[in-house]
Amino acid sequence: MRRRLAPAAVAVLTGAALTGCSLFGQGPEQVSVFDAAPGECFLAPEEIVAELTEITRVPCDSAHDQEAYAVVDYVTGEGTEGYPGDGALKDFADGSCAAEFAGYVGVDYRDSSLFLTYLLPSARSWEQDGDREVTCFVTTTGEPLTATVRDSAL
Repeated sequence: MRRRLAPAAVAVLTGAALTGCSLFGQGPEQVSVFDAAPGECFLAPEEIVAELTEITRVPCDSAHDQEAYAVVDYVTGEGTEGYPGDGALKDFADGSCAAEFAGYVGVDYRDSSLFLTYLLPSARSWEQDGDREVTCFVTTTGEPLTATVRDSAL
Protein backbone atom coordinates (compact mmCIF):
# COMPACT_ATOMS: atom_id res chain seq x y z
CA MET A 1 0.00 0.00 0.00
CA ARG A 2 1.96 2.92 -1.31
CA ARG A 3 1.11 6.15 -3.00
CA ARG A 4 3.24 7.97 -5.46
CA LEU A 5 4.24 11.53 -4.66
CA ALA A 6 3.42 13.89 -7.49
CA PRO A 7 6.41 15.66 -9.06
CA ALA A 8 4.74 18.96 -8.19
CA ALA A 9 4.96 17.91 -4.56
CA VAL A 10 8.64 17.02 -4.80
CA ALA A 11 9.62 20.64 -5.41
CA VAL A 12 7.50 21.80 -2.49
CA LEU A 13 8.73 19.09 -0.15
CA THR A 14 12.42 19.83 -0.45
CA GLY A 15 12.45 21.94 2.72
CA ALA A 16 13.32 20.45 6.06
CA ALA A 17 10.47 19.00 8.07
CA LEU A 18 9.35 21.02 11.06
CA THR A 19 8.69 19.79 14.55
CA GLY A 20 5.04 20.06 15.54
CA CYS A 21 3.91 21.49 18.86
CA SER A 22 1.69 19.57 21.22
CA LEU A 23 -2.00 20.27 21.45
CA PHE A 24 -3.70 18.63 24.41
CA GLY A 25 -0.93 16.05 24.46
CA GLN A 26 -1.16 15.40 20.73
CA GLY A 27 2.06 15.77 18.84
CA PRO A 28 3.25 14.52 15.49
CA GLU A 29 1.93 11.09 14.55
CA GLN A 30 2.69 8.82 11.61
CA VAL A 31 -0.43 7.87 9.66
CA SER A 32 -1.03 5.91 6.49
CA VAL A 33 -1.28 8.03 3.35
CA PHE A 34 -4.68 6.39 2.89
CA ASP A 35 -5.88 7.94 6.16
CA ALA A 36 -5.15 11.60 5.29
CA ALA A 37 -8.47 13.43 5.49
CA PRO A 38 -9.55 16.97 4.57
CA GLY A 39 -8.92 19.38 7.43
CA GLU A 40 -5.85 17.53 8.72
CA CYS A 41 -2.36 19.05 8.67
CA PHE A 42 0.96 17.41 7.90
CA LEU A 43 4.72 17.87 7.88
CA ALA A 44 6.67 17.39 4.69
CA PRO A 45 8.72 14.18 4.57
CA GLU A 46 12.33 14.64 5.64
CA GLU A 47 13.54 12.73 2.60
CA ILE A 48 12.13 12.91 -0.89
CA VAL A 49 10.95 9.52 -2.08
CA ALA A 50 8.97 8.41 -5.10
CA GLU A 51 6.44 6.45 -3.03
CA LEU A 52 5.12 7.12 0.45
CA THR A 53 3.33 4.81 2.84
CA GLU A 54 3.07 7.17 5.83
CA ILE A 55 3.01 10.91 6.49
CA THR A 56 3.33 12.92 9.70
CA ARG A 57 0.07 14.43 10.95
CA VAL A 58 0.20 17.39 13.37
CA PRO A 59 -2.39 19.70 14.92
CA CYS A 60 -3.23 22.51 12.49
CA ASP A 61 -2.39 25.20 15.04
CA SER A 62 1.23 24.02 15.11
CA ALA A 63 3.77 24.66 12.35
CA HIS A 64 2.98 22.51 9.33
CA ASP A 65 3.78 22.34 5.63
CA GLN A 66 0.55 20.97 4.16
CA GLU A 67 -3.17 20.75 4.84
CA ALA A 68 -5.32 18.11 3.16
CA TYR A 69 -8.40 19.69 1.61
CA ALA A 70 -9.91 17.12 -0.72
CA VAL A 71 -9.85 13.45 -1.66
CA VAL A 72 -11.13 12.82 -5.19
CA ASP A 73 -11.64 9.52 -6.99
CA TYR A 74 -10.13 8.98 -10.39
CA VAL A 75 -12.92 7.52 -12.47
CA THR A 76 -12.01 5.21 -15.33
CA GLY A 77 -14.10 4.68 -18.40
CA GLU A 78 -15.49 1.31 -19.35
CA GLY A 79 -12.73 -0.93 -20.61
CA THR A 80 -10.01 1.33 -19.15
CA GLU A 81 -9.60 -0.11 -15.67
CA GLY A 82 -5.81 -0.49 -16.00
CA TYR A 83 -3.33 2.00 -14.57
CA PRO A 84 -3.81 5.14 -16.71
CA GLY A 85 -0.20 6.33 -16.44
CA ASP A 86 1.52 9.29 -14.85
CA GLY A 87 0.38 11.87 -17.37
CA ALA A 88 -3.32 11.06 -17.12
CA LEU A 89 -3.21 11.00 -13.30
CA LYS A 90 -1.32 14.30 -13.11
CA ASP A 91 -3.74 15.98 -15.52
CA PHE A 92 -6.68 14.69 -13.50
CA ALA A 93 -5.14 15.80 -10.19
CA ASP A 94 -4.20 19.27 -11.50
CA GLY A 95 -7.77 19.91 -12.64
CA SER A 96 -9.60 18.21 -9.79
CA CYS A 97 -7.49 19.70 -7.00
CA ALA A 98 -7.75 23.19 -8.53
CA ALA A 99 -11.54 22.77 -8.78
CA GLU A 100 -11.81 21.78 -5.10
CA PHE A 101 -9.48 24.54 -3.85
CA ALA A 102 -11.93 27.49 -3.67
CA GLY A 103 -14.55 25.49 -1.80
CA TYR A 104 -12.05 24.83 0.98
CA VAL A 105 -9.80 27.90 1.04
CA GLY A 106 -12.45 30.44 0.05
CA VAL A 107 -10.68 31.91 -2.98
CA ASP A 108 -9.98 30.61 -6.47
CA TYR A 109 -6.61 28.88 -6.80
CA ARG A 110 -5.50 31.42 -9.43
CA ASP A 111 -6.08 34.26 -6.94
CA SER A 112 -4.50 32.56 -3.92
CA SER A 113 -1.09 33.12 -2.36
CA LEU A 114 -1.05 29.41 -1.52
CA PHE A 115 -0.14 26.44 -3.68
CA LEU A 116 -1.54 22.98 -4.19
CA THR A 117 0.05 19.59 -4.43
CA TYR A 118 -1.25 16.04 -4.26
CA LEU A 119 -0.60 12.38 -3.69
CA LEU A 120 -1.40 10.05 -6.56
CA PRO A 121 -2.02 6.31 -6.66
CA SER A 122 1.12 4.39 -7.57
CA ALA A 123 0.95 1.67 -10.22
CA ARG A 124 1.36 -0.83 -7.39
CA SER A 125 -1.45 0.57 -5.19
CA TRP A 126 -3.67 0.86 -8.28
CA GLU A 127 -3.22 -2.80 -9.22
CA GLN A 128 -2.88 -4.43 -5.79
CA ASP A 129 -5.20 -2.31 -3.65
CA GLY A 130 -7.66 -0.79 -6.11
CA ASP A 131 -6.43 2.67 -5.12
CA ARG A 132 -8.12 5.38 -7.20
CA GLU A 133 -7.89 8.33 -4.78
CA VAL A 134 -5.99 11.56 -5.29
CA THR A 135 -5.39 13.46 -2.04
CA CYS A 136 -5.13 17.24 -2.52
CA PHE A 137 -3.04 19.43 -0.19
CA VAL A 138 -2.68 23.18 0.29
CA THR A 139 0.93 24.19 0.83
CA THR A 140 3.23 27.18 0.79
CA THR A 141 6.76 27.74 -0.44
CA GLY A 142 7.45 30.36 2.24
CA GLU A 143 6.96 30.29 5.97
CA PRO A 144 5.21 27.26 7.44
CA LEU A 145 1.49 27.45 8.04
CA THR A 146 0.44 27.85 11.69
CA ALA A 147 -3.35 27.69 11.39
CA THR A 148 -5.88 26.04 9.15
CA VAL A 149 -6.37 27.62 5.73
CA ARG A 150 -10.03 26.55 5.58
CA ASP A 151 -12.11 29.63 4.62
CA SER A 152 -9.01 31.86 4.99
CA ALA A 153 -9.23 33.39 1.48
CA LEU A 154 -5.40 33.47 1.42
